[in-house]
Amino acid sequence: MRKFIKIFGAVVGGIAALIIIGLVYFNLSFPKAEPVPNIKVELTSARLARGEYLVRHVAGCFDCHSERDWTKFSGPVIPGTEGEGGEVFDKVTAGVPGTVYAKNITPAGIGGWTDGELIRAITTGVSKDGTALFPIMPYQDFNYMRHEDLYSIVAYLRTIKPVESKIPERHLDFPMNLLVKTIPFGSYNPGRPIDKSDSVIYGEYLTTMASCSGCHTPVDKGEPIKGMDFAGGMDFILPAGIVRSANITPDDETGIGRWTKDEFVKYFKNFSSDSSRNIPVAPNEYNTVMPMTSFAGMTEGDLGDIYSYLRTLRPMHNQVVRFTPKH
Repeated sequence: MRKFIKIFGAVVGGIAALIIIGLVYFNLSFPKAEPVPNIKVELTSARLARGEYLVRHVAGCFDCHSERDWTKFSGPVIPGTEGEGGEVFDKVTAGVPGTVYAKNITPAGIGGWTDGELIRAITTGVSKDGTALFPIMPYQDFNYMRHEDLYSIVAYLRTIKPVESKIPERHLDFPMNLLVKTIPFGSYNPGRPIDKSDSVIYGEYLTTMASCSGCHTPVDKGEPIKGMDFAGGMDFILPAGIVRSANITPDDETGIGRWTKDEFVKYFKNFSSDSSRNIPVAPNEYNTVMPMTSFAGMTEGDLGDIYSYLRTLRPMHNQVVRFTPKH
């Protein structure tokens, strides 16, 4: 009996040792990150102007990394909180297996980061300290961003007002706390140069940078449903109930198939006035997470190019119930 106990103890101890060795190897091996690029971004006036446009109106950086006023329609960013971080993404609001907080991206939060570290985080999902970012940060989309646009965003973030804020550390449930390490890209892959005169190609580029698919594609158990790209139906939990993203494929009945380009552009531009940023919404009324007041700042040309690209998608017949009130 004693011999059996010794053998059993040795086996258990061996298994435990293998598990520990495996975890150590796994943590040392992932995320597989490229070395931090040795880049210093020059702050030119052209880059600052382009960076401000992309950060505020296309890439949506402030829509997650700021405080939004949910007493107003579409939750416009509260002036003075741009970049301070703190937005909470958890099981209830975003289906996250745990709790993730948007980081401070003002100079108060990233002042100690090199330009190369910022570029690596934005495009591959690996933080300054080697931590894998949770993919609610759309680095998968930013990975294809062209160099000059990426440099412009970095340049602009260096110049915004520093806002001090204390951001809690994230907590991810098992096994996501391990799986998240395997998700980041190994390298930055900007792809081929973009021909801005081709409205479909440039529209696809802008649509990717704006992460439209990320919100307008339904998911199942955290994974996008295959074949349902841009078909709408992703759930967002708000105080008044469940809001769902719209079908933006060119389906005539359930998508934007009957929309003209002018109607599409005007739909966004209607939210470009100061008054549109102050449409009151009661806690029990319909609201939307779509940052209309931010996207309204896009040029008519860019919005038109996005429309041109969306028109090339496969029409998906998917009738979305946009709002289910809380009972």
